[in-house]
Amino acid sequence: MKISIPENILSIKPYKPGKPLEELEREYGIAKSIKLASNENPLGPSPMAVKAMQEALGKLNRYPDGSGYDLIKKMSQHLEVSPKNIVLGNGSDDIIGMLTWSLLQPGDEVVLPQPSFLMYDIMVRSAAAIPVAVPLSSLSIDLKGMQAEITSRTRMVFLCNPNNPTGTVIFKKDFENFMASLPPEVVVVVDEAYFEFIRDQKNCASGIEYLDEARPLVTLRTFSKAYGLAGLRIGYGIMPEKIAGLLNRVRQPFNTSSLAQIGAKAALDDKAFLNKTLKLTHKGLDYLHAALDRLGIKYFPTQTNFFLIDVEKDADEIFESMLRHGVIVRSMKSYGYPQYIRINVGLAEENARFIEVLEKVF
Repeated sequence: MKISIPENILSIKPYKPGKPLEELEREYGIAKSIKLASNENPLGPSPMAVKAMQEALGKLNRYPDGSGYDLIKKMSQHLEVSPKNIVLGNGSDDIIGMLTWSLLQPGDEVVLPQPSFLMYDIMVRSAAAIPVAVPLSSLSIDLKGMQAEITSRTRMVFLCNPNNPTGTVIFKKDFENFMASLPPEVVVVVDEAYFEFIRDQKNCASGIEYLDEARPLVTLRTFSKAYGLAGLRIGYGIMPEKIAGLLNRVRQPFNTSSLAQIGAKAALDDKAFLNKTLKLTHKGLDYLHAALDRLGIKYFPTQTNFFLIDVEKDADEIFESMLRHGVIVRSMKSYGYPQYIRINVGLAEENARFIEVLEKVF
Protein backbone atom coordinates (compact mmCIF):
# COMPACT_ATOMS: atom_id res chain seq x y z
CA MET A 1 0.00 0.00 0.00
CA LYS A 2 1.54 3.29 -1.13
CA ILE A 3 0.69 5.67 1.66
CA SER A 4 2.92 7.93 3.71
CA ILE A 5 2.85 6.96 7.39
CA PRO A 6 4.15 9.45 9.98
CA GLU A 7 7.17 8.20 11.94
CA ASN A 8 5.50 8.98 15.28
CA ILE A 9 2.66 6.58 14.41
CA LEU A 10 5.08 3.86 13.35
CA SER A 11 6.84 4.21 16.72
CA ILE A 12 3.70 3.19 18.61
CA LYS A 13 3.52 -0.34 19.98
CA PRO A 14 -0.15 -1.42 19.83
CA TYR A 15 -1.87 -1.82 23.17
CA LYS A 16 -2.60 -5.48 23.89
CA PRO A 17 -5.50 -5.87 26.32
CA GLY A 18 -6.25 -9.15 28.04
CA LYS A 19 -8.31 -11.47 25.86
CA PRO A 20 -12.01 -11.89 26.65
CA LEU A 21 -12.93 -14.88 28.79
CA GLU A 22 -14.95 -16.50 26.00
CA GLU A 23 -12.09 -16.24 23.48
CA LEU A 24 -9.58 -17.86 25.82
CA GLU A 25 -11.99 -20.69 26.60
CA ARG A 26 -12.46 -21.36 22.88
CA GLU A 27 -8.74 -21.11 22.16
CA TYR A 28 -7.67 -23.45 24.96
CA GLY A 29 -10.70 -25.73 25.01
CA ILE A 30 -11.50 -25.03 28.64
CA ALA A 31 -14.74 -24.26 30.46
CA LYS A 32 -15.84 -22.62 33.70
CA SER A 33 -12.67 -20.54 33.82
CA ILE A 34 -12.16 -17.52 36.05
CA LYS A 35 -10.56 -14.27 34.95
CA LEU A 36 -8.35 -12.38 37.38
CA ALA A 37 -6.33 -10.53 34.75
CA SER A 38 -8.01 -7.22 33.91
CA ASN A 39 -8.72 -5.59 37.30
CA GLU A 40 -12.48 -5.86 36.74
CA ASN A 41 -15.18 -5.85 39.40
CA PRO A 42 -16.09 -9.51 40.08
CA LEU A 43 -19.51 -8.51 41.45
CA GLY A 44 -20.61 -7.31 38.02
CA PRO A 45 -22.19 -3.91 37.38
CA SER A 46 -24.08 -1.79 39.87
CA PRO A 47 -27.67 -3.18 40.08
CA MET A 48 -29.09 0.34 40.16
CA ALA A 49 -27.17 1.15 36.98
CA VAL A 50 -28.52 -1.98 35.26
CA LYS A 51 -32.10 -1.12 36.21
CA ALA A 52 -31.76 2.48 34.98
CA MET A 53 -30.32 1.33 31.65
CA GLN A 54 -33.04 -1.28 31.15
CA GLU A 55 -35.66 1.41 31.59
CA ALA A 56 -33.92 3.54 28.95
CA LEU A 57 -33.65 0.87 26.23
CA GLY A 58 -36.75 2.09 24.43
CA LYS A 59 -35.11 5.45 23.69
CA LEU A 60 -32.02 4.18 21.86
CA ASN A 61 -33.29 5.66 18.60
CA ARG A 62 -32.32 9.08 19.99
CA TYR A 63 -28.82 10.52 20.09
CA PRO A 64 -27.31 10.89 23.56
CA ASP A 65 -27.04 14.26 25.29
CA GLY A 66 -23.81 15.58 23.79
CA SER A 67 -23.21 17.79 26.83
CA GLY A 68 -23.83 15.01 29.37
CA TYR A 69 -25.84 17.56 31.36
CA ASP A 70 -27.59 15.27 33.87
CA LEU A 71 -24.52 13.15 34.62
CA ILE A 72 -22.19 16.13 34.94
CA LYS A 73 -24.65 17.88 37.26
CA LYS A 74 -24.80 14.75 39.43
CA MET A 75 -21.01 14.41 39.43
CA SER A 76 -20.46 18.06 40.32
CA GLN A 77 -22.55 17.53 43.46
CA HIS A 78 -20.78 14.26 44.24
CA LEU A 79 -17.28 15.72 43.77
CA GLU A 80 -18.08 19.22 45.01
CA VAL A 81 -16.68 20.91 41.92
CA SER A 82 -18.25 23.11 39.25
CA PRO A 83 -19.87 21.40 36.25
CA LYS A 84 -17.54 23.55 34.13
CA ASN A 85 -14.59 21.59 35.58
CA ILE A 86 -15.81 18.20 34.31
CA VAL A 87 -15.29 16.60 30.91
CA LEU A 88 -16.79 13.19 30.08
CA GLY A 89 -14.91 10.60 28.07
CA ASN A 90 -15.34 7.23 26.40
CA GLY A 91 -13.28 5.82 29.24
CA SER A 92 -10.46 7.87 30.76
CA ASP A 93 -8.37 6.87 27.70
CA ASP A 94 -10.54 9.28 25.71
CA ILE A 95 -9.63 12.15 28.06
CA ILE A 96 -5.93 11.28 27.75
CA GLY A 97 -6.24 11.52 23.98
CA MET A 98 -8.04 14.86 24.13
CA LEU A 99 -5.34 16.25 26.43
CA THR A 100 -2.48 15.24 24.18
CA TRP A 101 -4.18 16.38 20.96
CA SER A 102 -5.24 19.78 22.31
CA LEU A 103 -2.21 20.68 24.44
CA LEU A 104 0.84 19.15 22.74
CA GLN A 105 2.73 20.09 19.62
CA PRO A 106 5.25 18.00 17.65
CA GLY A 107 8.54 17.81 19.53
CA ASP A 108 7.10 18.64 22.96
CA GLU A 109 8.28 16.37 25.77
CA VAL A 110 6.06 14.52 28.22
CA VAL A 111 7.51 12.94 31.37
CA LEU A 112 5.83 9.70 32.46
CA PRO A 113 6.54 6.74 34.76
CA GLN A 114 7.56 3.34 33.42
CA PRO A 115 5.97 0.89 33.71
CA SER A 116 2.55 2.43 34.05
CA PHE A 117 -0.64 2.63 32.00
CA LEU A 118 0.47 2.09 28.40
CA MET A 119 -1.99 4.58 26.91
CA TYR A 120 0.08 7.52 28.16
CA ASP A 121 2.93 6.61 25.82
CA ILE A 122 0.61 5.76 22.94
CA MET A 123 -1.36 9.01 23.10
CA VAL A 124 1.77 11.14 23.49
CA ARG A 125 3.30 9.56 20.39
CA SER A 126 0.06 9.96 18.45
CA ALA A 127 0.36 13.72 19.02
CA ALA A 128 3.94 13.61 17.62
CA ALA A 129 5.28 14.54 21.06
CA ILE A 130 8.18 12.77 22.79
CA PRO A 131 7.60 10.50 25.81
CA VAL A 132 10.36 10.69 28.42
CA ALA A 133 10.03 7.52 30.51
CA VAL A 134 11.34 7.45 34.08
CA PRO A 135 11.79 3.98 35.66
CA LEU A 136 9.99 3.19 38.89
CA SER A 137 11.93 3.03 42.14
CA SER A 138 11.07 -0.02 44.27
CA LEU A 139 7.82 -0.35 42.26
CA SER A 140 6.85 3.24 43.15
CA ILE A 141 6.74 6.30 40.92
CA ASP A 142 10.09 8.10 41.22
CA LEU A 143 9.03 11.73 41.62
CA LYS A 144 12.60 12.95 42.10
CA GLY A 145 13.66 11.09 38.97
CA MET A 146 10.78 12.64 37.04
CA GLN A 147 11.64 16.08 38.39
CA ALA A 148 15.20 15.65 37.08
CA GLU A 149 13.82 15.08 33.56
CA ILE A 150 11.88 18.37 33.42
CA THR A 151 13.34 20.71 30.79
CA SER A 152 12.27 23.77 28.84
CA ARG A 153 10.69 21.34 26.35
CA THR A 154 8.48 19.61 28.95
CA ARG A 155 4.80 20.38 28.44
CA MET A 156 3.08 17.59 30.37
CA VAL A 157 3.61 15.04 33.16
CA PHE A 158 1.60 11.86 33.76
CA LEU A 159 1.19 10.32 37.22
CA CYS A 160 -0.81 7.17 37.93
CA ASN A 161 -2.04 7.12 41.52
CA PRO A 162 -2.35 4.30 42.50
CA ASN A 163 0.02 3.10 39.82
CA ASN A 164 -0.94 0.34 37.42
CA PRO A 165 0.52 -2.33 37.40
CA THR A 166 2.28 -2.00 40.77
CA GLY A 167 -0.50 -0.78 43.11
CA THR A 168 1.70 1.79 44.86
CA VAL A 169 0.55 5.32 45.75
CA ILE A 170 1.91 8.86 45.95
CA PHE A 171 1.55 10.48 49.35
CA LYS A 172 0.38 14.04 49.90
CA LYS A 173 3.65 15.59 51.07
CA ASP A 174 5.61 14.05 48.19
CA PHE A 175 3.00 15.19 45.69
CA GLU A 176 2.97 18.73 47.04
CA ASN A 177 6.77 18.96 46.92
CA PHE A 178 6.76 17.66 43.35
CA MET A 179 4.12 20.14 42.23
CA ALA A 180 6.02 23.02 43.84
CA SER A 181 9.12 22.07 41.85
CA LEU A 182 7.43 22.24 38.43
CA PRO A 183 7.34 25.24 36.08
CA PRO A 184 3.82 26.74 36.22
CA GLU A 185 3.12 26.00 32.54
CA VAL A 186 3.64 22.21 32.82
CA VAL A 187 0.32 20.31 32.76
CA VAL A 188 0.14 17.55 35.37
CA VAL A 189 -2.27 14.68 34.68
CA VAL A 190 -3.08 12.48 37.69
CA ASP A 191 -4.79 9.22 36.73
CA GLU A 192 -6.87 7.96 39.67
CA ALA A 193 -8.68 5.04 38.03
CA TYR A 194 -8.33 2.95 41.21
CA PHE A 195 -8.70 5.71 43.78
CA GLU A 196 -11.84 4.27 45.44
CA PHE A 197 -9.91 1.13 46.50
CA ILE A 198 -7.23 3.00 48.48
CA ARG A 199 -7.26 2.04 52.15
CA ASP A 200 -4.98 4.88 53.26
CA GLN A 201 -6.93 7.73 51.66
CA LYS A 202 -6.06 10.04 54.54
CA ASN A 203 -2.39 10.19 53.51
CA CYS A 204 -2.71 9.52 49.78
CA ALA A 205 -2.67 12.48 47.40
CA SER A 206 -5.83 13.17 45.42
CA GLY A 207 -5.64 15.54 42.48
CA ILE A 208 -9.16 16.85 43.03
CA GLU A 209 -8.07 18.42 46.32
CA TYR A 210 -5.60 20.58 44.39
CA LEU A 211 -7.98 21.80 41.70
CA ASP A 212 -6.99 25.40 41.00
CA GLU A 213 -7.99 27.59 38.06
CA ALA A 214 -4.44 29.02 38.00
CA ARG A 215 -2.71 25.62 38.00
CA PRO A 216 -2.83 23.22 35.01
CA LEU A 217 -3.71 20.07 36.96
CA VAL A 218 -6.05 17.41 35.56
CA THR A 219 -7.45 14.45 37.53
CA LEU A 220 -8.78 11.38 35.71
CA ARG A 221 -11.29 8.92 37.13
CA THR A 222 -13.51 6.17 35.76
CA PHE A 223 -16.66 4.13 36.34
CA SER A 224 -14.93 1.01 34.98
CA LYS A 225 -13.44 -0.37 38.18
CA ALA A 226 -15.19 0.16 41.53
CA TYR A 227 -18.59 0.78 39.89
CA GLY A 228 -18.32 -2.27 37.62
CA LEU A 229 -19.15 -0.47 34.36
CA ALA A 230 -16.05 -1.31 32.28
CA GLY A 231 -18.15 -2.43 29.32
CA LEU A 232 -19.88 0.96 29.09
CA ARG A 233 -16.59 2.86 28.61
CA ILE A 234 -17.29 5.96 30.68
CA GLY A 235 -14.66 8.03 32.44
CA TYR A 236 -14.14 11.67 33.25
CA GLY A 237 -11.60 14.39 33.91
CA ILE A 238 -11.69 17.15 36.54
CA MET A 239 -9.68 20.19 35.47
CA PRO A 240 -9.54 23.99 35.35
CA GLU A 241 -12.33 25.50 33.28
CA LYS A 242 -9.88 26.81 30.67
CA ILE A 243 -8.49 23.34 29.96
CA ALA A 244 -12.00 21.85 29.94
CA GLY A 245 -12.94 24.41 27.29
CA LEU A 246 -10.01 23.33 25.12
CA LEU A 247 -10.94 19.65 25.42
CA ASN A 248 -14.53 20.38 24.48
CA ARG A 249 -13.23 21.86 21.20
CA VAL A 250 -11.77 18.50 20.15
CA ARG A 251 -14.22 16.18 21.95
CA GLN A 252 -16.47 14.24 19.61
CA PRO A 253 -20.10 15.44 19.93
CA PHE A 254 -21.47 12.11 21.20
CA ASN A 255 -18.38 10.53 22.73
CA THR A 256 -20.36 8.96 25.60
CA SER A 257 -23.47 6.92 24.88
CA SER A 258 -26.87 7.53 26.44
CA LEU A 259 -26.72 4.20 28.28
CA ALA A 260 -23.27 5.02 29.63
CA GLN A 261 -24.47 8.37 30.95
CA ILE A 262 -27.63 6.89 32.49
CA GLY A 263 -25.78 3.93 34.01
CA ALA A 264 -23.04 6.10 35.49
CA LYS A 265 -25.55 8.54 36.97
CA ALA A 266 -27.42 5.70 38.68
CA ALA A 267 -24.18 4.08 39.86
CA LEU A 268 -23.27 7.21 41.79
CA ASP A 269 -26.39 6.66 43.91
CA ASP A 270 -25.64 2.98 44.50
CA LYS A 271 -23.57 3.46 47.65
CA ALA A 272 -24.49 -0.01 48.92
CA PHE A 273 -22.90 -1.60 45.84
CA LEU A 274 -19.74 0.51 46.16
CA ASN A 275 -19.38 -0.38 49.83
CA LYS A 276 -19.93 -4.07 49.03
CA THR A 277 -17.23 -3.87 46.34
CA LEU A 278 -14.70 -2.28 48.67
CA LYS A 279 -15.45 -4.74 51.47
CA LEU A 280 -15.09 -7.71 49.09
CA THR A 281 -11.84 -6.32 47.70
CA HIS A 282 -10.16 -5.66 51.02
CA LYS A 283 -11.30 -8.96 52.52
CA GLY A 284 -10.10 -10.76 49.38
CA LEU A 285 -6.69 -9.09 49.54
CA ASP A 286 -6.27 -10.15 53.16
CA TYR A 287 -7.17 -13.75 52.27
CA LEU A 288 -4.86 -13.91 49.25
CA HIS A 289 -1.92 -12.36 51.09
CA ALA A 290 -2.32 -14.78 54.02
CA ALA A 291 -2.50 -17.74 51.62
CA LEU A 292 0.62 -16.63 49.76
CA ASP A 293 2.43 -16.17 53.07
CA ARG A 294 1.51 -19.76 53.92
CA LEU A 295 2.91 -20.94 50.59
CA GLY A 296 6.07 -18.85 50.96
CA ILE A 297 5.41 -16.97 47.72
CA LYS A 298 6.49 -13.33 47.57
CA TYR A 299 3.94 -10.64 46.73
CA PHE A 300 3.90 -6.85 46.91
CA PRO A 301 1.59 -4.62 49.01
CA THR A 302 -1.10 -2.72 47.13
CA GLN A 303 -3.63 0.09 47.51
CA THR A 304 -5.77 -1.19 44.64
CA ASN A 305 -7.88 -4.23 43.74
CA PHE A 306 -4.86 -5.94 42.14
CA PHE A 307 -1.28 -6.79 43.11
CA LEU A 308 1.96 -8.29 41.81
CA ILE A 309 3.30 -11.74 42.72
CA ASP A 310 6.91 -12.82 42.24
CA VAL A 311 6.62 -16.39 40.98
CA GLU A 312 10.43 -16.69 40.62
CA LYS A 313 9.88 -18.42 37.30
CA ASP A 314 9.07 -17.36 33.75
CA ALA A 315 5.80 -15.44 34.12
CA ASP A 316 4.56 -16.49 30.68
CA GLU A 317 4.98 -20.16 31.61
CA ILE A 318 3.03 -19.66 34.83
CA PHE A 319 0.32 -17.82 32.86
CA GLU A 320 0.06 -20.72 30.38
CA SER A 321 0.05 -23.39 33.09
CA MET A 322 -2.66 -21.66 35.11
CA LEU A 323 -4.70 -20.99 31.99
CA ARG A 324 -4.86 -24.71 31.24
CA HIS A 325 -6.40 -25.11 34.70
CA GLY A 326 -8.99 -22.47 33.86
CA VAL A 327 -7.47 -19.56 35.83
CA ILE A 328 -6.57 -16.44 33.84
CA VAL A 329 -3.90 -14.14 35.26
CA ARG A 330 -1.71 -11.43 33.68
CA SER A 331 1.97 -12.00 32.91
CA MET A 332 4.08 -8.91 33.57
CA LYS A 333 6.84 -9.92 31.18
CA SER A 334 5.91 -7.22 28.66
CA TYR A 335 6.02 -4.64 31.48
CA GLY A 336 9.64 -5.46 32.27
CA TYR A 337 8.96 -7.90 35.12
CA PRO A 338 9.71 -11.33 33.58
CA GLN A 339 9.01 -13.26 36.81
CA TYR A 340 5.95 -11.37 38.03
CA ILE A 341 2.27 -12.01 37.47
CA ARG A 342 -0.57 -9.61 38.32
CA ILE A 343 -3.95 -10.70 39.62
CA ASN A 344 -7.04 -8.83 40.72
CA VAL A 345 -9.26 -9.84 43.62
CA GLY A 346 -12.16 -12.08 42.61
CA LEU A 347 -15.11 -13.57 44.45
CA ALA A 348 -14.23 -15.62 47.53
CA GLU A 349 -14.52 -18.90 45.62
CA GLU A 350 -12.40 -17.51 42.76
CA ASN A 351 -9.67 -16.43 45.16
CA ALA A 352 -9.64 -19.89 46.71
CA ARG A 353 -9.45 -21.53 43.30
CA PHE A 354 -6.55 -19.27 42.30
CA ILE A 355 -4.56 -20.33 45.37
CA GLU A 356 -5.38 -23.99 44.75
CA VAL A 357 -4.22 -23.84 41.12
CA LEU A 358 -1.14 -21.75 41.90
CA GLU A 359 -0.06 -24.31 44.50
CA LYS A 360 -0.66 -27.11 42.01
CA VAL A 361 1.31 -25.33 39.27
CA PHE A 362 4.22 -24.69 41.64
